[in-house]
Amino acid sequence: MAPRDLKLAPPLFSLDLATGVPAYRQIINQILGAIASGSLRGGEQLPTVRQLAVDLSINPNTVVRAYRELEIRGSLATQQGIGTFVTTEPIKLDEAAHQRTIDQLVSDVMARAGAAGITGIELIARLKEFLAEQKRGS
Repeated sequence: MAPRDLKLAPPLFSLDLATGVPAYRQIINQILGAIASGSLRGGEQLPTVRQLAVDLSINPNTVVRAYRELEIRGSLATQQGIGTFVTTEPIKLDEAAHQRTIDQLVSDVMARAGAAGITGIELIARLKEFLAEQKRGS
């Protein structure tokens, strides 16, 4: 599959440093979200570390950390001298990894909510509404 022309594509990533969620974690979450939604498909090339660091005005080591963690998880693969790509293999998590992922997501959401002045109770209420809407729509 040919790499996407990333210069013409809408921006894949943006950071909100006011949330309290570390930049590398936001990048990870956005990549995983794009994969889950189909915005990024297996075989598609991601921006280079340098390009993404420039685009987001962050240290390249932050991008390296995000990409490396996603490689460890099996979501990305880097081919030296060619680039970083979304893997074509479905991600398989063992139960402990699955629980860690859930814990991290909850932590990230709570940090962002707290920064926005939203309580956990408000989040839970909205999540219940959201799930009910999803169930009705199925």
